Amino acid sequence: MTTANHDLYGPAHVERYVETDGEAGYRWRNDTTILLLTTLGRKSGEERTQPLIFRPWGDDYLVVASKGGTDAPPAWFLNLEADPSVTVQILDDRFAATARTATAEEQPAMWEEMVAAWPDYENYQRRTERRIPVVVLSRV
Repeated sequence: MTTANHDLYGPAHVERYVETDGEAGYRWRNDTTILLLTTLGRKSGEERTQPLIFRPWGDDYLVVASKGGTDAPPAWFLNLEADPSVTVQILDDRFAATARTATAEEQPAMWEEMVAAWPDYENYQRRTERRIPVVVLSRV
């Protein structure tokens, strides 16, 4: 049984999630679920891991590159644009995946699913003129 930890954020969230195979950190604020996304830094070449709200979508998983509605996308999104080969961890399941941005046709339904998971995404979209992408993670 996974426990919620509403105070986890950033590197501390990643550390606890990894240490406990998601026992701490999988369930987060407002009962959302979190995965860990590891990308390769496009400048540093080093692994970078982010805890992200996700939803399953068929055999794939969805995350949102919101960065709280800033005009610039999050670094992890730029990293996966440079190299779409990523690693995902959901609870104790770690797997290689390929990341891609949802197509214009896919985006509306996928966006709706993610807003159901985290309604603040709508507020984030209002803060920026940038179209906030939904990212599709497909297990390799």
